[in-house]
Amino acid sequence: MKPNLLRPAVLLLALQLAFVRPVTAASPIATALQPFVEKEELAGAVALVASKDKVLAVEAVGFANRATKQPMTTDALFWIASQSKPITAAAVMMLVDEGKLNLNDPVEKYLPEFKGQQLATKDADGKPVLKAPAHPITVREVLSHTSGLPFSSAVEKPTLDGLPLRDAVASYAKNPITFEPNSKYSYSNAGINTAARLIEVLTGKSYEDFMDARLFHPLGMKDTTFWPTKEQLTRLAAPHKPNAAKNGLETTTISQLHYPLDERAKRYPMPAGGLFSTAADVAKFCQMMLNGGELNGKRYLSATAVKELTSRQTPAALKESYGLGFSTGGGTFGHGGALATNMNIDTQRGLITVWLVQHAGYPGEGGKAQGAFKKAAEEIFAKKP
Repeated sequence: MKPNLLRPAVLLLALQLAFVRPVTAASPIATALQPFVEKEELAGAVALVASKDKVLAVEAVGFANRATKQPMTTDALFWIASQSKPITAAAVMMLVDEGKLNLNDPVEKYLPEFKGQQLATKDADGKPVLKAPAHPITVREVLSHTSGLPFSSAVEKPTLDGLPLRDAVASYAKNPITFEPNSKYSYSNAGINTAARLIEVLTGKSYEDFMDARLFHPLGMKDTTFWPTKEQLTRLAAPHKPNAAKNGLETTTISQLHYPLDERAKRYPMPAGGLFSTAADVAKFCQMMLNGGELNGKRYLSATAVKELTSRQTPAALKESYGLGFSTGGGTFGHGGALATNMNIDTQRGLITVWLVQHAGYPGEGGKAQGAFKKAAEEIFAKKP
């Protein structure tokens, strides 16, 4: 009987095929975003889509650092900046649920340094004067940017994370408010930071410890922090900005924060904009909100608290629609961040979108990348309202 000379070749071919990964088409989301990367209008992004109970898609495109060609990964860490605001506001509402705080209470009830705070205005001759406001600023107003507090105080320099929360809030109380409470909208880090200080006074815990114990750890937000670890820093997406010619990108730094980012001695938690996080972590917070304050069988907020957070709090006469720590309107709520991050919760479609980038501006049409992501996500996953 002659030996089968073909058998070794067939066996070798079979072994080779066993290790060949099947070729799959790029997802519509990645396909929509890749042209922006190729034109150097977008450095890189992590784009996540979720329903109230599961992640539907997560895509990483481009580079975490375009200069070093470090690829973007789905577990990349981002400075989410003002996306910290709704997360802080949710923590404050836990105290409202527990009866420790009332939204209509004056802030001075809990922070006596605000007693007697004046309003900066002008007299009939246009000369600057100080007078007592119609009412002291309230908890509701500091959470909705209608208190008259400034964006920040003069002592929060050169970065916004250089003061302990107690000292930062004390500096806000020393200065007059800029308009009658609840008469205007003016975006205010100081307001959200003041609300966060109430957590410390009412619980006896530091703000950051409360956030870890009541939100981040229970929700499984394992990468959400004010101080990235050495390991997390290896996953940190670099900030990018347009180059001088406006035809490409270059890396930059986060000017609002002190470096090194893992240094606790000189960096303090900034409730209005200091958090770092991942797409997966942000999605968990969003799922809790979309589920009316509950996730995986654990309740974090009452349905009433969620409604307060996500309903318009700004006066109807104003163009700005803002809840408590959340931008809101048209059946959606969410928030963006300084480096163009965003999260959006569409209650009519039951759809969450998380968009994480690190861009201090875009060259070309890079600013349209987020819209391309949302359009692709809705075409694939959105149910009709």
